[in-house]
Amino acid sequence: MAKFTVGVDMGGTNLRVGGYSADWQRLAFVAVPTRVSEGPAVVLADMAAAIRQVIDECGGVAELEGIGVGSPGPIELPEGRLLQPPNLPGFHALELKTELEKLLGLTVIIESDANAAALAEAHAGAGVKYNNDSLCMLTLGTGVGNGLIFDGRIWHGFRGMAGEAGHVSVWPDGIHCTCGNRGCLELFASATGIARMARETAYEGRSPRTRALIDRNVPVTARDVAQFAEENDEGALIVYDTVGRALGLSLAALVNTLNVPLYVIGGGASAAWPLFAPALFRELERASYVYRLTMPEDKMTFTPGMTNVVPAVLGTDSGLLGAAMVPRYQR
Repeated sequence: MAKFTVGVDMGGTNLRVGGYSADWQRLAFVAVPTRVSEGPAVVLADMAAAIRQVIDECGGVAELEGIGVGSPGPIELPEGRLLQPPNLPGFHALELKTELEKLLGLTVIIESDANAAALAEAHAGAGVKYNNDSLCMLTLGTGVGNGLIFDGRIWHGFRGMAGEAGHVSVWPDGIHCTCGNRGCLELFASATGIARMARETAYEGRSPRTRALIDRNVPVTARDVAQFAEENDEGALIVYDTVGRALGLSLAALVNTLNVPLYVIGGGASAAWPLFAPALFRELERASYVYRLTMPEDKMTFTPGMTNVVPAVLGTDSGLLGAAMVPRYQR
């Protein structure tokens, strides 16, 4: 049997585990709900069981090259300790690496889910497509993650907590965030933020489609809001303009600070790229001196040698694939 790696994507809703070949073909896959409300011990047990199943399906421990786990942050590395993750209540100070290794009897490498997604885009997605091994990625999911890749490797910072752009204010006087800050990017560009803003526009009388869902006690999702925006619902269009403006302001700070050639927007909520990209580029051009000096003539088309902002190539599988890549590229 050929060597393989195992990746774990520890999401707030679903726990996904995949086995991958040396050329990153998926060999096995298991998905179970992430039972956050039942506590860390239950989630760890579910994770260990899923990992064992994938290892067995891929050929056993003898052929295993390594196990990578992508988790919501912040994470203290290399210890693999969770530090007040806003989207995993009750998981503060969880020794994720230590506890999972006890259950498995195998070495595990912990990485932030956003870093894992960025690593995958660098080695199998946008980085390959556009021939760039340095990039900054924003992942729009339940929250907003941020991964930094320099010369093909994750930049962690000195304690493993670099890349928390989702919890940097875009509007300092905005609403309170679970991280303790106000006006964080995550409040306006995540799937949960999109749903919240849509409900607000519905209560203001600007989104009859969203109000109809609320009146029927149907949960509002980012996918619903995107559909309504495509159908010219006023409130939904306002929401995605806000998403774009928030991302543009965040990217302006990142572009001015990092000056890498490629900025990638991924995650499930990024599927609405056509709805928020115009506001994103408008705000980015206004707010970033560096971007104005280096922006492509056609902002929606990649131009070598310029500062480019592009949608992710790999879709929602980037976090899982990136976790599997961690044992190989981050040794």
